[in-house]
Amino acid sequence: MSAVDARQILEKYYEYANAGDWDRWCDLFADDQVMDEQLAGHVEGLELLRSMMKGMGTMYRVFRNKPVHFLVDGEKAAAVSHLSAVSASGEAIEAEVMNFFRIVDGKIAYMANYHDTVPFQVLNQG
Repeated sequence: MSAVDARQILEKYYEYANAGDWDRWCDLFADDQVMDEQLAGHVEGLELLRSMMKGMGTMYRVFRNKPVHFLVDGEKAAAVSHLSAVSASGEAIEAEVMNFFRIVDGKIAYMANYHDTVPFQVLNQG
């Protein structure tokens, strides 16, 4: 896979997330994907991921994750972004995020994200 192809997948990852198009966002992942997500934990398999993402629309009033930098090296890629969101209860969330990706055959096979979890504590309120 070329760096251009991997970059296009990363661009779609953020485009679909920011549009709240979680079905198309999930389509970017391999059927046997593995994700290590700081809030949701270890997630294996596309069907589980799809099931989890159905709740995103009720968890956040606003969800914007703006990419700042992409780094691509073969099948490995990283993205630095700034997340601005509003929880269902109206609390603001601002966080700097780093995502690591492994992209195989045009699909995200592995993803891990790293961010300060404190801003997300408002999700557990109300």
